[in-house]
Formats: sequence, C-alpha cells, structure tokens
Amino acid sequence: MEPKNQTDISEFLLLALTEDPELQPLLFSLFLSMYVVTVLGNLLIVLAVTFDSYLHTPMYFFLANLSFTDICFSTATIPKMLVNLQAQNPSITYAGCLVQVCFVLIFGVLENFLLGVMAYDRYVAICHPLRYTVIMNTRLCGLLILLSLFISIMNALFHSLMVLQLSFCTDPEIPYFFCEVLQVIEVACSDTLINNIFSYFAATILGGVPLSGIIFSYIQIVSSILRMPSVDGKYKAFSTCGSHLSVISLFYGTGLGTYVSAAFTYSSKKTVVASVMYTVVTPMMNPFIYSLRNRDMKGALRKIIRSIPAFH
Repeated sequence: MEPKNQTDISEFLLLALTEDPELQPLLFSLFLSMYVVTVLGNLLIVLAVTFDSYLHTPMYFFLANLSFTDICFSTATIPKMLVNLQAQNPSITYAGCLVQVCFVLIFGVLENFLLGVMAYDRYVAICHPLRYTVIMNTRLCGLLILLSLFISIMNALFHSLMVLQLSFCTDPEIPYFFCEVLQVIEVACSDTLINNIFSYFAATILGGVPLSGIIFSYIQIVSSILRMPSVDGKYKAFSTCGSHLSVISLFYGTGLGTYVSAAFTYSSKKTVVASVMYTVVTPMMNPFIYSLRNRDMKGALRKIIRSIPAFH
C-alpha cells in the first residue's frame, strides 16, 4: 500500500464488534441501554451533590466532577459506536477520528487525575482530620480541578497536533471500536518514533504521578487506621475509602487490561472485551459503587428521585 498524506485520507476503519448482522441490533440495544444508564446514573450524582447542601464537601465535590467526566468520556466513544452498529459500517472520518482521539485523551487523563486528587482528599481527612477544612478549602479544591483539566487538555492538544503530522496508508484499520491515540499512531505509514516516545513519556508521567500519589496516600491511610484504638473508628475510616478503592481498581484494572490485550494478544475478541470494559462498563459502574456503599449519597438520591413528578 502506498502512503498518502494525511489530508488525502478520508476515513479510518474501526474494529467491528461483530461480523454477524443478526447480532448487531441486539448489541445496539445493549450498548444504548448501558449508555443511558451511564448518563442517568452519573447525572443523578451530579444533581444530588449540587442540590443537597449536606453534600457540599470536598469529597462529594470531586465525586461530582468524576461523574461529569464519566458522562463526557462515555459520550466521546459510545454514540459513534451506536451509529456504526446501526449503519453496519465500522468507519469513522479522519476529522472525526482526530476529535475522538482528543476527547478520549482529555477525559481519560482527567479521570486519572481526579482519582489521585480524591485519594489525597481521603488522606487529609483520615490522617489530618483536625486540619481537614483548613487544607481542603474551596480555593484548593477548585485549583486542583482546574490544574487537572489544564494538563489533560494540553496533553490532548500536543498528541493531536503530532498525529496531524503523520501520513497514513489507504484504508487504515484501527483494532479498537474507537480511535485511541496509540492505535492511530500504530497504523501510520510515516516515521512514528517521536510520536511513540512522546506518547510513552506522557503516559508514564500522567499515569505514574497520580498512581504514585494514590499508593502513597493509601499507605499513609492504612498506617493511620491501624493505629486507631477503636474498632468502630477503624471501620468508619475504612468505609469512607471503600468506594474510592473499588473505582480505582476498576479503572486501572480495565485500563491495564485494554493495553495488555492490544499489545500482547492478536485476538480481536479479547481486544473488544477489554476496551468495552474500560470505556463502557467502568463509567456505568461508578454511580452504583458510590451510591450503594454511601448512606449520604443514597439519601440525597432518594430526595432527587422523589422530586421528580413521575415518581410522586
């Protein structure tokens, strides 16, 4: 295949979820349902935190931002997948692919940072409870969100600009159901050394720093909990971290599984399962994890649901 300049490429071919046309309507209904549940579940958390003054604390402020990020992350990938399933056409335009790369990077990295910020919040709450309101003030909380968003946007823009410089062969096939930056670089026909170096460097820094912060925070948290004399105190302290730990395990576990599957297996089915778990299942499960394990959140959600006329 002859390489063409990127301006000559009209579309990319994405990985089809199934080759069986009879299964496609079933998959369309399944993923549409999962998307609706994801949006509604996360939206309910955002509304609960916004309108319930009892939840106007740093922990729930970060949770509302995480839920909003999950909505955006899902919206960056699932609607296009639904359109492709409905049309039975696994293609995406060149411009559409670049836009998807950009938004997946923004919200994927932002979620990574938010999980790190939430771990720091729990560390301060448990290890420095008397200074919690002083340290986690409104200004710091807002600054942490803005800084995380700024870094995420800058990273996505740098990646997108570098992808713009690449040339692609005719009909490039991406082994994901959405455009992921490393997979787009992989199908390029031009030299991708600089892109790969930057991608792995950015992934190491932007993934490693929040993860290191999470690990450090929880080492300090566990150490502090073990020193508590009361069993009830230990349980209460750990229960405030249980939901966050579950979300961290789900996010990093499925994310790692996605990249390991793409790098070390040649099975398209395994790649599909891993990428679906990361981009579809994780954002859908987060509201359930936080609402089922949190009494305050359940109470706020009941108030929201009761205020809806249809539930009167």
